[in-house]
Amino acid sequence: MVQSSLATKSQSFDLVKSEIEQTIKQAESSLERFQENRESGEDLQNCVDYLNQLRGIFILVELRGGTLLCQEAVNLANDVPVGANDDKNILLTALNSALFILRRYVEYYHQQREDHPELLLPAINDLREARREKPYPESCFFDIDIKERPDFCSDLGLRPMDDAESEYEILARRMRLTFQVALLGILRERNEAVSKKLIARAARGLARLCQGAPMGQMWCLLALVSDTMLDRAMGFSKARKRLLMRIEKYAREVVYVGKVATAKDAPESLIKDLVYLLYRSGSANPEVTRVLSAYQLGPAEFPDALLEAHSRRLYGPGTDVLKSLSEALQEELNQLKDKLDIIERGIEPDLAELASIADTLERLANTLVMLDLNRLASISREEAAKLRKWEEENRLPAEEELYRLADSVLGVEDAVMQIVTRGITSETDALAGADRSRDESVYLQEAIWVVADEARSALTLAKRAITAFIESDYDKLHLANLPGTLRSIWGGLQMVDDPIAADVIARVATSIQERLLDAREAPASQVLEALADALTSLEYYIEGVGRREDRNVDLLKLAQSSLDDVGL
Repeated sequence: MVQSSLATKSQSFDLVKSEIEQTIKQAESSLERFQENRESGEDLQNCVDYLNQLRGIFILVELRGGTLLCQEAVNLANDVPVGANDDKNILLTALNSALFILRRYVEYYHQQREDHPELLLPAINDLREARREKPYPESCFFDIDIKERPDFCSDLGLRPMDDAESEYEILARRMRLTFQVALLGILRERNEAVSKKLIARAARGLARLCQGAPMGQMWCLLALVSDTMLDRAMGFSKARKRLLMRIEKYAREVVYVGKVATAKDAPESLIKDLVYLLYRSGSANPEVTRVLSAYQLGPAEFPDALLEAHSRRLYGPGTDVLKSLSEALQEELNQLKDKLDIIERGIEPDLAELASIADTLERLANTLVMLDLNRLASISREEAAKLRKWEEENRLPAEEELYRLADSVLGVEDAVMQIVTRGITSETDALAGADRSRDESVYLQEAIWVVADEARSALTLAKRAITAFIESDYDKLHLANLPGTLRSIWGGLQMVDDPIAADVIARVATSIQERLLDAREAPASQVLEALADALTSLEYYIEGVGRREDRNVDLLKLAQSSLDDVGL
């Protein structure tokens, strides 16, 4: 029955495909004429009429994304006045982009024979944001009855909270800070894996604070979503960042309003957005399947990873294209570096090599100009001109001149390698001109990675030792070597000039010695939780350093806060 309806829908689309393409072309032409002559109200109205015509066709062939995109495009076009000034350019740009994406989506549907309206949601939201309207959530095209909810906390095994008011306040502040550090990392596009782990940790802590209260269900669901996003390597789109910013409000209420805030229920729209992420993940993990089964759902056949791959086909060159481009440019640069190496070593240096290197740099510059990477192209041309000058002067470059040339080539190579992750953007173009520190050293970097690897092992050992200490009814033998191990890491961090991380390590080592080993009584649960939080934050920080990322100092502040809360 479903296959029959899909076949009918596909046949209906084939009948009108040429008309759709022609109408899109006419809408683009009308809009182009209006942009050239802003007084031409007739062209603007023609564009609106064509968009309405497209909307009617999409309704007939049941393409929901196309229908909504056309409706939003009409709304935006109606906001553009005849005689529009430059301040309306953002509206016209958004309208142009929408028509381009719509044409790409028509081609996509014709090839795939599957309608995925969520692929058009970024373009739809761009139109709404251009009009300063609230963007649609990611679950816009997701239809479920959210009123009946399963117990989202049943698989988390949360430990009960003590009744002490002071413990509630300390844990509430710490968990909100953990959530904020994670959110800041996401907004700054730092290590996503660490941010997901931090969100899961904060959500579990906040769920403990709300245990038995309605709001605890939302935090349990968020913890499950964070674990699933980590497991399935799901990214953070603009819509997901907005969702987390919305959730932060409820973390703030837990701190400032107190236990009263836990008694209210989370909005249905928020629960729907989180359930959608579980559905979109495609995960078949038991805890995810249990939640989806409660809504008569299974894992999506079109999961997030596939959605991302298909989205790249609509919104720009895919990773494969960028990778091939980067590799081709790197191959050219490698040949150039080999020639520079021959000159530097003085192995039968030949002035003709200077002309050859200059030719290579000029070819590279022409390619970079075509890619709109003008700064990179300019650097390549400048270095080619220097080589031509040395050839005219009939001399090989001095050692300092050769090093400056090599440094420029390495700068271009670094930017070219970043094309795969950053895309062909102004950000990538700016990398070549970035100042390089004279203190940068390959050997220093290798030392940092060795220290990070050793620190990661030591922190893992520390967490296991504390767990064994608790499970053995506080047998101190498990902790005997721990302070010494951590202090050895302190020395390594000092050597690689990371005094803040070293200070946190020293505080943890001292706390373990004084509050666990030297103490006669069993440690309080708050102390053990604070140590666990500090060690976990340190572990995430070291993980980022080991992956050659910028150091996330917020994670160290989070570790310090955990220790401060219990006076460690």
